[in-house]
Amino acid sequence: MTNPGAFLRRLFETAVSAAAPHHVVGPYLPSPPAGRTVVVGAGKAAAAMASAVETAAPGPMEGIVVTRYGHDAPCHSIDVVEAGHPIPDAIGQTTAQRLLRLAKSLTPNDLLLCLWSGGGSALLTLPGFGVSLEDKQFINLQLLKSGAAITEINCVRKHLSAIKGGRLAEAARGARIESLIISDVAGDDLAVIASGPTVGDPTSCTDALGILQHYDINVPSTLTDMLKTGVSETPWPDDPLFEKTRHHIIASGQQSLTAAMSLAESRGFRVISLGDQIEGDSREVALNHAAQFRQYIAGDPTLPLVMFSGGETTVTVRGQGRGGPNREFLLALALELDADPTIWALAGDTDGIDGSDDDAGAVISPDTLPRAALLGVDAKGALETNNVGQFFYAIGDNLTTGPTRTNVNDFRALLYQPDT
Repeated sequence: MTNPGAFLRRLFETAVSAAAPHHVVGPYLPSPPAGRTVVVGAGKAAAAMASAVETAAPGPMEGIVVTRYGHDAPCHSIDVVEAGHPIPDAIGQTTAQRLLRLAKSLTPNDLLLCLWSGGGSALLTLPGFGVSLEDKQFINLQLLKSGAAITEINCVRKHLSAIKGGRLAEAARGARIESLIISDVAGDDLAVIASGPTVGDPTSCTDALGILQHYDINVPSTLTDMLKTGVSETPWPDDPLFEKTRHHIIASGQQSLTAAMSLAESRGFRVISLGDQIEGDSREVALNHAAQFRQYIAGDPTLPLVMFSGGETTVTVRGQGRGGPNREFLLALALELDADPTIWALAGDTDGIDGSDDDAGAVISPDTLPRAALLGVDAKGALETNNVGQFFYAIGDNLTTGPTRTNVNDFRALLYQPDT
């Protein structure tokens, strides 16, 4: 192989394609009901999933899905709305109200077909229990900057919401509910993906309050008091209201890793997978990956090797930059590898957005740091100030895909090519 960087990009494209809605929705469509089919959904893949539903099941249906700005897809019977992400906005709130009204209109003869994917928590925003949209926006922003894991962020979101944490299923009580889910959560926890609008919630108000206190998130005293009283508790998983509710993971990080691994093996690479549940601080994960990769190389330095991993790392924003967990991982990795002439790497978010920037991630090569030095770009300074996006822009190694309209979390691949 003559171009490791190009091959890494091909591996990323293969992983994304394996989770494309038009590939994965059809086999999981439920049988039609005696009454109405109502389709609702939220997430970066929601519009593409709705379009795939209409293509595979052309029978009568109606509904609404909400997706991120720039992530729409053509639909005829299902209304597609674009709203704010990762910070929720008024359009997302209005759309969530429409979804809740639709759910409440259903009868036992009807089917509520739900399409959930990553990003659904921010997009499907309906503050409850005296919480304002401004409160939710502020808390979301602070949690995103804090380095909190998505499980923690979504625990808080559920207990400040009138639609998440099983409350949409509660509104549709009596109707059959089928949820098709593209998972962006390590371990595919149904209660965490899009904050589980149709899933019983095992967390409590006490848990949400503890998370806010742990990350020193300032919230109005009224919200603190609300969580202390437990007035905003969500339905528990064993609640009878979930008896007619079924969930199907139709795409996941592991499926995408498997597709990319198959391609690498077909090209003669030895393949190692660390799994799709890697979490933690991006910089620490980079150091761990570097150490593990070098150990695998030492086991047989004569064979080319690709090491894969998925999951979702986090960034604590301390500087003036905007972070980006995949590029923070890569820049920390590049500094640790110190221009090793045999190692390349790619890290990207399968939704095409690394953090809040319009890039999926980046690629590093043995000449990443030398080129940066020639251009006068300070790698260590960029990492310290979370200005990783500008670093990779300056050296031309950002991974830019545009909206992929799916989301199965982060994809990482480290490639070793022996000296020849």
